[in-house]
Amino acid sequence: MRELFSGSAGLLECPLGRLPVAAIDFESAGSAPGETDEPVQVGVLRVASLMGEPVLFDSYLACSHPVRWSASRVHGITTAMLQGAPRWRDLWPEMRRLLSGVVVLGHNPSTEMRFLRVFPGHGFGPWLDTLVLARRAMPGLRDYSLASVCAALGVVGELDALVPRRWHDALYDAAGSLLVLRALVRGLAMEEVPLGALGFALHEG
Repeated sequence: MRELFSGSAGLLECPLGRLPVAAIDFESAGSAPGETDEPVQVGVLRVASLMGEPVLFDSYLACSHPVRWSASRVHGITTAMLQGAPRWRDLWPEMRRLLSGVVVLGHNPSTEMRFLRVFPGHGFGPWLDTLVLARRAMPGLRDYSLASVCAALGVVGELDALVPRRWHDALYDAAGSLLVLRALVRGLAMEEVPLGALGFALHEG
């Protein structure tokens, strides 16, 4: 595993309780045949150590095609709400500031990893997947959606206080994944366990 994450050796040895983390989530425009899906909102919470106070960032994102109804009915974002929003590429300086030198966190973050590939060679990561962690640590749940995992861990009230929005808002969902990791680390008394012990839930960026 050290070879796989050769640029992140220091992070792999870092105890989970002191781990620098940036949780990220996107909402997307959806796509019709022949279109490429694009992000319409990004939310990030960065902490210098896992249990620390988060720095919050979120933004709507301009899109080259209308937000599809099928996507809008999930997250509530409409094309009109994106007027004046920055393009995704224009947020590169902010993303570099927020995502460099930390473990990047998401709940099944394949979409997040895909949207970040617009910045070739960004070097962000390693990525830690809270979906994989929850499945390992909490066997027997009916489902492992972020909402279900947060409810099972009893962190929804804390989440609502931290980001008073709703599911499928990018910042709310990113905060949910951060609170899942915190709750699992506390509940399993893993504060002094190094990140490398969670290799089964790590991905390259």
